[in-house]
Amino acid sequence: MATINTNAGAMVALQNLNATNRDIEQVQSRINTGLAVASAKDNGGVYAIAQKMRADVKGYEAVGNSLDLAASTVDVALAAGEAVSDLLIEMKEKALAASDASLDSASRTALNEDFKALRDQIGKIVSNASFNGTNLINNSVTSISALANASGSSTISIVDENLSLGGGVVTLSATASFASASAASTIAGTIATSINNLNASLARLGTASKSLGIHKDFVGKLSDSLEKGIGNLVDADLAKESARLQSLQVKQQLGVQALSIANSAPSTILGYFR
Repeated sequence: MATINTNAGAMVALQNLNATNRDIEQVQSRINTGLAVASAKDNGGVYAIAQKMRADVKGYEAVGNSLDLAASTVDVALAAGEAVSDLLIEMKEKALAASDASLDSASRTALNEDFKALRDQIGKIVSNASFNGTNLINNSVTSISALANASGSSTISIVDENLSLGGGVVTLSATASFASASAASTIAGTIATSINNLNASLARLGTASKSLGIHKDFVGKLSDSLEKGIGNLVDADLAKESARLQSLQVKQQLGVQALSIANSAPSTILGYFR
């Protein structure tokens, strides 16, 4: 039936052209963003999963920062502990030399002055072994903790090692000195005990530092795996989208021509009245 009121062909052509235009917009969006799922309206389920995984990735970034902070604090404490160990070895040498009964008093006094200088240096090292305001070897904190997972429900704790003079590890008094061979001999024995205690403390700190490093590597690999998983879910295949864009552009041009033909159909009715 020939009519000028209803052009069914034009309606169909316009619907198809609009669908093609929407497809082109979608492909262009994927090419521009590199994402097949850029928002919830693209694919609500996949978008929700990807967002949860993105939250986990950000959480692991915080975990990595926490582990770095704890590792640096432990490494500073470890470096200070090793310096204290070297000083104790020197102090033991001075005390043993002074324990020689045949040594004259002037020589023993000189050794004692060197001994006291080394002793005071230990106090300075321990009091200044801080990182970001945290000192793990002067008994100012009980322990420090680092995040272990993205939810914050698990932590890694490192216990304080009190290396202060007169403490539980370095049992040598902060005022220790010797004026006689017997006093020097007693101090040498105390230093030997302190060195053994300190070696155990350094072993614990070293193990803590290593465990933090291992967990940091694990967190990095886990975060990389999550990012790869997100990419598998939402990233667009640009080669495929490029080919599809060219196909849709041809389809768009054909749609425009089809619509033009359909719109010109009513004008043929004029032929009936010539």
